[in-house]
Amino acid sequence: MKNLRIAAVQFEHRSLDKEYNLGVIDNFSAKASSAGADIIAFHECCISGYTVANSLSKDELLELAEPVPGGPSVDKLTEIAVRHGITILAGLFEKDDDQKIYNTYVCVDQNGLVASYRKMHPFISRHLSPGNEYCVFDLHGWKCGILICYDNNIIENVRATNLLGADIIFMPHVTMCTPSTRPGAGFVDPELWDNRETDPTSLRIEFDGLKGRKWLMKWLPARAYDNAAYVVFTNPIGMDHDQLKNGCSMIIDPFGDILTECRELGDDMVTASITPQKNQDAGGYRYKKARRPEIYDNIIAAPHRHDQKVAWLDNDK
Repeated sequence: MKNLRIAAVQFEHRSLDKEYNLGVIDNFSAKASSAGADIIAFHECCISGYTVANSLSKDELLELAEPVPGGPSVDKLTEIAVRHGITILAGLFEKDDDQKIYNTYVCVDQNGLVASYRKMHPFISRHLSPGNEYCVFDLHGWKCGILICYDNNIIENVRATNLLGADIIFMPHVTMCTPSTRPGAGFVDPELWDNRETDPTSLRIEFDGLKGRKWLMKWLPARAYDNAAYVVFTNPIGMDHDQLKNGCSMIIDPFGDILTECRELGDDMVTASITPQKNQDAGGYRYKKARRPEIYDNIIAAPHRHDQKVAWLDNDK
């Protein structure tokens, strides 16, 4: 495997405005290519918008969703990849021949679609169907995987993707700054975003606290460290429909250290060079070799003891 340079982007997408969002992707792809990046990654549903799906009927979502491959957005991403000589990862809503709708993340290069992954744990709309397959693929000589947002909170998904060979895991999100049972969680007032130029401090306190980055740091570096994998985390900044998001897209190495992170209160891009030696030098590599799955294979596969109805699987609503 050769060294790679990867770009991670945060930007404020416009809900339902694919032309604008693809234009932003085009501009950042040009900048990343000029900076020597081989790959550029964007956030979950960056082409279509994300939270807006909660307010759409199934017919409206079907109108928004596209085939993968063969849809206009994948075709446009391919055109951008060809023009700038870069591999692009981006998210959208997909529809299949049976009119099922998925939250999908695609990887596209100069030859077209390289890989696509359907989110396993979608919940923003009851009209979405869950994906049921992991995604591991070759990219510039590296084994890569994709897990979307909540999929990464279920630690078995990250381990499984890694055990299938992924040394780089792309983790596109639309997350943070939402209510939760965890202490300190909650929305961030959109007025702070409107006033970010005159009062950046108040916004940064909210973005970096337990509503945002401080929560992310409780778990995200551990996913990289435990699995000796590079993590490419991407997240929007600004308004996503009626919710404010805090960005902080970043690239984390197999030691769990942040190599680079977006810190602007606006659209931003960072790049980092990744090297294969770290995957074997990191502690997680040794921990995986020391595993004894014969002891716990049946435990890991067993259902959780506290039965609970999962809303996003209830397709009868």
